[in-house]
Amino acid sequence: MSDGGVFRTAVLLVAIGEQEASEVLKHMGPREVQRVGSAIATLNNVPREQVDSILKDFRAEASTRSNFGMNNDDYLRSVLTKALGQERASDVLERILEAPDNTGIERLKWLDSGHVAELIKDEHPQIIATILIHLEADQSAKVLNCFVERLRNDVMLRIATLEGVQPAAMQDLNSVLNQVLSGTDKLKKTKGGGVDVAAEILNFMGPANESSVTASIKEVDADLAQKIQDKMFVFENLLELDDRAIQTLLREVQSDNLILALKGTSQELKEKIFKNMSQRAAEMVRDDLESKGPVKLSEVEGAQREILRVIRRLADEGQIMIGGAGGEGLVH
Repeated sequence: MSDGGVFRTAVLLVAIGEQEASEVLKHMGPREVQRVGSAIATLNNVPREQVDSILKDFRAEASTRSNFGMNNDDYLRSVLTKALGQERASDVLERILEAPDNTGIERLKWLDSGHVAELIKDEHPQIIATILIHLEADQSAKVLNCFVERLRNDVMLRIATLEGVQPAAMQDLNSVLNQVLSGTDKLKKTKGGGVDVAAEILNFMGPANESSVTASIKEVDADLAQKIQDKMFVFENLLELDDRAIQTLLREVQSDNLILALKGTSQELKEKIFKNMSQRAAEMVRDDLESKGPVKLSEVEGAQREILRVIRRLADEGQIMIGGAGGEGLVH
């Protein structure tokens, strides 16, 4: 979901009321709930005309669908309290949190990454790796960033070489989750690790820890480290996208996020972005870049990660082609 899509969804949910909003939220995954919940919490003075426009677009879109194709396995968890605030969302939470428990892995997805790290940091690295491959890549990256360097590197090496989860390992995983979450449900599915999973997690980890992990893996298996690097797609790799892909991406990214992401990037990349905008839009972005003062590196990296997330979604949907899958020419 693009940043613009998150904002529009937040406006829509507020507009339709708590009862209907709670039913919609039941069908969203943890990451979506966090993003939409944060947007709802910060909504302020949205013009009536904009609300009407969003509702009109929704009605037009809904009229073309026979159903929403929603996944009924995803229910809200306690993370919504953090996203919305207890007082503001209490009535909604009372309805939503009556949903039955999901598997231990699903429950972990709703926890703060720091909390997850604290819960599993003392387990065997193989168990930690098995847990993390079942989480979303960005959450796994945040959990790994909470670990000490030695543990982080060990776990990432295991993720990169984990082809599948054996029954014995799944029993260990269930045992761990039962202990830390007091759950008794068995996992409904298993998931393998491998180079693709390792590369996706590293994309979210940040330059310093990413370099440390890659170097550590290279010491053990240089060929494996190269395979992981070949699968990675970092922000400067936008240079490898064709013009049509850049134009598709720009339609999904808010200008404020784009401006922040472009801070500190190469002039070559900036020019590639500008040439795929209208002259007026390019001039506005140039002016905003020049007038924007110093910003924190963490903010720039956060904006870049959001855009990379959009790129991966567009690639998964087949709307764009990226140079991944080991394609040559990627700059790491």
